[in-house]
Amino acid sequence: MFTKKDSYNVAIVGATGAVGGAMLQTLARRGFPIDELRLLASQRSVGRTISFQGEDIVVQLLTKDAFSGIDFALFSAGAARSLEFAPAAAAAGAIVVDNSSAFRMEPDIPLVVPEVNGSAAEQYINRGIIANPNCSTIQMVVALKPIYDAVGIKRIVVSTYQAVSGTGAAAIAELDAQVRAYSAGEPLRSEVYPHQIIFNCLPHIDSFLENGYTKEEMKMVNETRKIFGDDTIGITATAVRVPVVYGHSESINIETFDKISADEARALLENGAGIKVIDDPAQLRYPLATEAAGQFETFVGRIREDESIANGLNMWVVSDNILKGAALNTIQIAELFI
Repeated sequence: MFTKKDSYNVAIVGATGAVGGAMLQTLARRGFPIDELRLLASQRSVGRTISFQGEDIVVQLLTKDAFSGIDFALFSAGAARSLEFAPAAAAAGAIVVDNSSAFRMEPDIPLVVPEVNGSAAEQYINRGIIANPNCSTIQMVVALKPIYDAVGIKRIVVSTYQAVSGTGAAAIAELDAQVRAYSAGEPLRSEVYPHQIIFNCLPHIDSFLENGYTKEEMKMVNETRKIFGDDTIGITATAVRVPVVYGHSESINIETFDKISADEARALLENGAGIKVIDDPAQLRYPLATEAAGQFETFVGRIREDESIANGLNMWVVSDNILKGAALNTIQIAELFI
């Protein structure tokens, strides 16, 4: 059972990656009370030094014995490493918050977005592990939570416009290389993605399934139902990769059980946890990926009634996929305990 203290021993698994780095920055920005910070990674990163709040910390090798005395083990090193090492961290007494897809749909492991279903984190006692949802799912459920609670949601149609940072550092480098090549009149090379990403939109994130959807799209379907605890919601998704570095954008259409006007929805969202409404079309103000990058909030705008159905609403939702979509949500889960 978790015991509150003045400060905690925290391990970050995958400390040298993009999300691991964002976790470090988020711990500092939010003033998380840390006693010992243990940075763990694969053999190729062992010995690297990372500065944290004026202290140089040496990266250690990730092993099953590396979690002694750790209170929170924050994982962002991919599903394979999570499957291998997260149970060992939990067995050592740590609360594991895992950012991979490894445990999200396990029935006895909670899938948590603190603004939406924070109380589910208590189920960590089942296996000592809490799963962090997919980045595109997180921002959507944050935006929909106030409306779901008020009038219920019958159906969700979502199209995502996802930044290349969701694929990783290599994808950011590929976008940058294509920009430079295009400017120099040189041939464009595509290695991370199957087609050029510059000046393009790829309706293809993760692998295709037999039903014609991609894994990314079905993650949004299944994870949303689990987070809301509601298998009756009809959900369909189309996930698109766009040439943006940071910040996922989503066009969301919902059908509610009870009628709610755009003004009523806007008022609910303005008071919603973790939400910032930017919705002033007359002044050309609406959420932008460039403005959401580096921010903790989930931004919502273009709130309007769907005139094609009786109880429909449209909205545009933007959030930093590395922060709220990964690192921040992970830290917020740990904060639920302290």
